[in-house]
Amino acid sequence: MTAEHTADPAAAGQADGDGGYEPELKRTLGSFQVFAISFAFISVAVGIFGTYDDLLRNSGPVGIWTWIVAALGQLLIALVIAQFAARIALSGSSYQWASRLANPKIGWFFGWLTFCYLITGLMAINSAMASQCLMPLFDMAPDETTARVITVVLMVIQAVLAIASTKIVALLNSVAVGVELTIVVVLVVALLVAVAVTGHGSVDNLTSRGTTTGATDYFAMGGGLAAVMIVGLATLVGFDAAANMAEEAKDPFRTVPRAIVGSVVAAGVLGMLFLIALTVAITDIPAVTAAESPVATIMGDQLGTVTERVFLVAIAIAFFGGGMVTLTSCSRMIFAMARDDRFPAPRLMKRVDGHTKTPIPATILPVVLGTAILVALPGDALLELITSGTVLIALTYGGIVVLYLSVRKRLEHKEGGFTLGRFEMPVAVAALIWSVCVLVILLSPASAGTAVVIVAGLLAVGGLYFAYLMIFRRRVLESEPGEPMAI
Repeated sequence: MTAEHTADPAAAGQADGDGGYEPELKRTLGSFQVFAISFAFISVAVGIFGTYDDLLRNSGPVGIWTWIVAALGQLLIALVIAQFAARIALSGSSYQWASRLANPKIGWFFGWLTFCYLITGLMAINSAMASQCLMPLFDMAPDETTARVITVVLMVIQAVLAIASTKIVALLNSVAVGVELTIVVVLVVALLVAVAVTGHGSVDNLTSRGTTTGATDYFAMGGGLAAVMIVGLATLVGFDAAANMAEEAKDPFRTVPRAIVGSVVAAGVLGMLFLIALTVAITDIPAVTAAESPVATIMGDQLGTVTERVFLVAIAIAFFGGGMVTLTSCSRMIFAMARDDRFPAPRLMKRVDGHTKTPIPATILPVVLGTAILVALPGDALLELITSGTVLIALTYGGIVVLYLSVRKRLEHKEGGFTLGRFEMPVAVAALIWSVCVLVILLSPASAGTAVVIVAGLLAVGGLYFAYLMIFRRRVLESEPGEPMAI
């Protein structure tokens, strides 16, 4: 089948869910486990723990209210992605959707974009776990080399578990999500009770600009209030992880869309409550703003050192679950592209172990690449690479929305599957507007120039391999995924 025929609704729908492939991955994920995959990637506690200092320094405590805007905007994106997931339930998510509904060449770039943001996400979450959580937890002095060694060790452990069994990943991740949900709810209640009993803290913090009072560029494009949007935009992402593991989910046309939407709703509500509780509990805004870890400082001030330690342990568990899900999701994207001969070393990367039913080479590759990057890049360059991941995600989500608006009339409606009905078009248009706004927000600061260069470089590297395929293996990009010509 050539690219011109990929718009066929029957082919695009793949009603039986196998997409033309011989089933190799094992369907072991129940509905909560699928939800846990998306929620763990988002990880409210981890996201707020890592970005609350930026919020205080850029906008002051009042900046927490931008979370609502980000949550609603990302929910629009999630609703669009759920529409795809309810119709094409295959590993490789956006790569599969674009390849089957537009053409394989466009699909290849969706796959490459997703692969790049998952690699940067894997490094970001494990680097943050090492430096911001584990080292303080064990009273280790800040040291970049030590943090990088710990990061590599974490990735290796996650890879071993991901290779061993998808069921093990799901079980550990469900435990991590359960711990995170419990600890955040308990902390919200405990902080508010502590403030009410001791009188330390203030509701007035919710409208305070803190140390940013008087800043001249506060309301400017790229200024303090716009910059603080990164808290929501960097946290409420990755909900499409469930779609990337759809071939391992039971009843994927129902469970995956619900997990995508449900995880954003749950994270949005829980995150807002957590932000309110933290902000009300601040006793000294300038001191907390200047702290290396404001969230831990607030915990210690209000609830004592023991509670702070318990919180760090819970955060470590959430970090680890998020990292494991990111690695597993990345491996499934590599596997999905490789089985169509569209990823480097395809014969190796598409191998699935007969015993564990997991793609071992595709799981090892992200760890190897991450380790090489950690060894090669100095501190500032590594930080910029990790930061560029937010732009990559925004580009991917924006592209998915554009794709949906272009092909939505070709999508089959599955009986009992997720659908927006008559709200489909308004939601998609609103999601497109939001996607443009996100890119403007992310690219408006002067410091965004480096991230743009890195994103352009990653796309250029992908473009070189795409050119190789076009010149030497053109037939690979002219057949729909799952067809003999592609495989």
